[in-house]
Amino acid sequence: MNKKVNPNTEMSIFEHLEELRERIFIASVIFCMLTIACFTYMKNIAYILQQPAIGIKFLQLAPGEYFFTSIKVALYTGFLLSSPFIIYQITLFILPGLTEKESKLIIPILLTSIMLFFSGIIFAYLILAPAALQFLINYGNEIVEPIWSFEEYFNFVLLLLFSTGIAFQIPIIQIVLGILNIFSSTDMYIYWKYIILGSTIIAAIITPSTDPVTQIILSLAIIILYSSGIIILKLLNK
Repeated sequence: MNKKVNPNTEMSIFEHLEELRERIFIASVIFCMLTIACFTYMKNIAYILQQPAIGIKFLQLAPGEYFFTSIKVALYTGFLLSSPFIIYQITLFILPGLTEKESKLIIPILLTSIMLFFSGIIFAYLILAPAALQFLINYGNEIVEPIWSFEEYFNFVLLLLFSTGIAFQIPIIQIVLGILNIFSSTDMYIYWKYIILGSTIIAAIITPSTDPVTQIILSLAIIILYSSGIIILKLLNK
């Protein structure tokens, strides 16, 4: 049998609850500090998020729209930046209860998951968002002038960024399923036809613009991620 990471440490239920409270407190403090910092530098963050839509005029359609949207963006950005620290606190809490084999697996999986999530956000910001926005701007630009609501634009961008980051977790899900012997790499390869259909459906759901260009790009990215998950499982003999 595998030994625990800390075999000589026995904690009571109250000590576990106290440690959990401490981890939640630390994670909450980090989240609040980063959210306040993001709100303080909201103009810089708004400028960065506006880059995919250069040349578009934004309107404040209701009293306080910019202020409340700034709070929303600061919360999302604060959560995004604090997520690695939150995951680190969760890892510290559960690590003592894992076996040596489990701890050697979960840490690389968590680190890879974080990297894939941020890779998805960068991919959406650099490729998906400009493609979607250019399609929407050019479509009908001879009939209507593109002047957008500040709040609706940021809802669009934030939804696209976060949903793409989540979609990039596909290899992690595959690896976990393979390690647990639920599905093998061979099983995943057999269903490749369904994956192509599924990637198209997922891309249609994730992309808020529903334009074909963005859906095709995201669908191809999902297929590549799925294929990379199969290759990794092959290397792991799963």
